[in-house]
Amino acid sequence: MKRGLIPLVIGIGLALLPPPDGLAQHAWYFFAIFCAVVAGLIAEPIPSQAVAFTGVTLVTVLAKWALFSPAELAKPGFNWTSAAVNWGLSGFGNSTVWLVVGAFIFALGYEKTGLGRRIALLLVRAMGRTTLMLGYAVAASDAVLAPFTPSNSARSGGIIFPIVRNLPDLYGSKPNDPSSRKIGGYVMWVAFATGAVTSSLFLTALTPNILGIEIIRKTVHVEISWMQWFLASAPFALPLLLLLPLLAYWIYPPEIKRSPEVVDWAREELAKMGGLSGREVTLIALVVGAVLLWMFGADFINATTVALAAIALMLVAGVFKWEDVAANRQAWSTLVLLGSLITLSDGLARTGFVKWFADTVATHLAGFSPTTALVLLTTIYFLSHYMFASTTAHAAALLQVMLAVGLSIPGMPIAQLAMVLALTHGIMSVISPYATGPAPVYYGAGYLPTKDFWRLGAIFGAIFLGALLVIGVPLILAQR
Repeated sequence: MKRGLIPLVIGIGLALLPPPDGLAQHAWYFFAIFCAVVAGLIAEPIPSQAVAFTGVTLVTVLAKWALFSPAELAKPGFNWTSAAVNWGLSGFGNSTVWLVVGAFIFALGYEKTGLGRRIALLLVRAMGRTTLMLGYAVAASDAVLAPFTPSNSARSGGIIFPIVRNLPDLYGSKPNDPSSRKIGGYVMWVAFATGAVTSSLFLTALTPNILGIEIIRKTVHVEISWMQWFLASAPFALPLLLLLPLLAYWIYPPEIKRSPEVVDWAREELAKMGGLSGREVTLIALVVGAVLLWMFGADFINATTVALAAIALMLVAGVFKWEDVAANRQAWSTLVLLGSLITLSDGLARTGFVKWFADTVATHLAGFSPTTALVLLTTIYFLSHYMFASTTAHAAALLQVMLAVGLSIPGMPIAQLAMVLALTHGIMSVISPYATGPAPVYYGAGYLPTKDFWRLGAIFGAIFLGALLVIGVPLILAQR
């Protein structure tokens, strides 16, 4: 009961306060509801999906006061009730949301055919004597795919997760159970956090990176090549990649540290499984085809279309049945959670809150030195991601505005600012259970409780941002 009061007190308390100077009343009401939703996601008085869905519903009901401006309401023929419903449902048609749902259904294929267990057993046989080495195996898997897979949802959610989710069970580590800390929580966090680092390390590892350099080119006329990006990111991102399994081992230690006997057991289990079944071969063919299209087909087919087509073919080929898909609670719960949160984050831009936020930042940075302003802008841009459920939406909404703020500061090295801001898009995706497409996938797997996910997101977010500011920024500025 007390946890249920937290979001109510925060939402009502903010709504009763007068809006800050320059911010419209309806935008302030929307922000109050948004903050209440975030508080609800942390306190979780009811399941997180219900919290997010309730937030969207509340805005839809109160749209006349919390979503639409007086000017919009005054337009002839404007039907605010219909417009509110259309807005409330908009996130559920987002392609990233369906790509994430597709990742869960891909995982279903690995489970039903036994291929996921087979690959997990192979990993354990090769590197399972210690949990730390298993963590490095998981991290290396993402790093190998990252330069060629521009969608982190496809890579981490659709390729890495379906395999990794089979590892904990081999060690008796179960989801939504105290045994999840045996090894499951550690492995899942390493997989998720690695995806954030590799997404900043390689220009082609994340769609918002590519969007970002296009925004930078149009806004400040700075060209950034793949190699320029890598040379700027490698000094801070490569050490993070190499240290991440060890950092997670220290900060979120697994209960099982060594298990040499599991290697022999994995070898015996593989022998019992025998050769690949026909369904496994079919799944492998479809997954390899999807991976190749995700890597090299971005110019002629959308990543979500690839996932949906692969799922349709899996159904036709009998890899799994529609009844299995319909019963996949994690997939449909994630649809509700992520669709709702993307709708809410869109509302921040729609009501003008994002623009007001950026203008306020510009006002308060007056008088700072260019280097200090660059560090502050980067930090603000990174932390503002708590307001977004998509790095693509974040880049589209704020990057151009932050660059404009930088241009207004005398002496600001704008090319270096642009590079540093763009490099945050990957690492910022670690901070919350909704920060990026794969986040709800790992959050919904049942191995990372809500309070642990938020705590780890804050800790690793601080480490990642600190590495960028302490190692990356000085080296990037030295290139002037």
